[in-house]
Amino acid sequence: MTFDGVYAGLQLASAALVRGSNRPVTFGGKPAITIAPGSSAWSDPVTLPFAKQPDDLAGRRLAVSFHIADDSGPMTWHAKALTTSYVTAPGAGAKGALEDEAAFPYTTASWFFLDAVEMMAPTGTFAIMAFGDSITDGTASTMNGDDRWPDVLSRRLKARYGNKVAVVNGGIGGNQIAGPSDYAPDKPFPGGPAAVQRLERDVLALSGISSLIWLEGINDFSKNGNAPVDKVNRGDEGRVGRLRAKWPDLRIIGATVTSALGSSSPAHGFGEQDARRKALNDFIRSSGTFDGVIDFDKVAIDPQSGGLKPEFVPESTTGGAGDRLHPNRTGYLAMGQAIDLDLFKPKPKQAR
Repeated sequence: MTFDGVYAGLQLASAALVRGSNRPVTFGGKPAITIAPGSSAWSDPVTLPFAKQPDDLAGRRLAVSFHIADDSGPMTWHAKALTTSYVTAPGAGAKGALEDEAAFPYTTASWFFLDAVEMMAPTGTFAIMAFGDSITDGTASTMNGDDRWPDVLSRRLKARYGNKVAVVNGGIGGNQIAGPSDYAPDKPFPGGPAAVQRLERDVLALSGISSLIWLEGINDFSKNGNAPVDKVNRGDEGRVGRLRAKWPDLRIIGATVTSALGSSSPAHGFGEQDARRKALNDFIRSSGTFDGVIDFDKVAIDPQSGGLKPEFVPESTTGGAGDRLHPNRTGYLAMGQAIDLDLFKPKPKQAR
């Protein structure tokens, strides 16, 4: 697939950009790039002058625009981004250089193709990866609200460390630890590749990550996954070992899995799933595999029903009844507020 007309600027409102903020993006000095199916590419560095005033950027979004030169075929996407993006009419051509909103009349709640943005940062800046499934991705949180639990954690950390910290969201809805067993561009799976298979792409290929929070497992025990507990535990141990082999100083924090008991989702909510979830949580708490533990289960569970607390159930985006699987904004806020920030203290530099 060929991409051209790629630009990066600062959003003003809707599809409009702050005047003068837009900059062209090149690839090997060229304005276009062709990428094979299943592959990826980094652009050349882009100088964004507005990034030198980080205190003036709070709440603003980076706007990345691009054009697909020919038919796209099946698109790589983040289906449930819970953030509005803007799209031109079919056949409109490359419009990314424009800073007004007229050329982008349509909206979408998904992100397409763009996977990551890396920034040059001052010495001492660190990043935290929130790695997981739809509960990290933020399903049932508020559209454009930035109130997933990693967003809450990010704001708390910024209050302590200022602009010296970033939280990266590596959640994929439907993701599993142990499955699927086979994943390729010609064999896609709605939940993406197994967690242990996507470590290189989604964690190790990035820079500056000092800690990783691992929240996975509920989909492994669904009717779509149906994995035994010991297989999931081995998957946890294996990926922790792989990460530590590459990054010995990486802090790996295990997060307990929240309840799906009584869920309206046909793949979730049954007793055997909950029994396996509890066994996985016992492993996370007591195995010594992790450098620390965040007990989301303790925060979210209703002791009477064994499911989510009632106030965590109604969905924030649609106003619907909720599915008793994904917490709402209230639940994500409680999860993000319950995290001990001392888990992420920068390690003191060793004297040489």
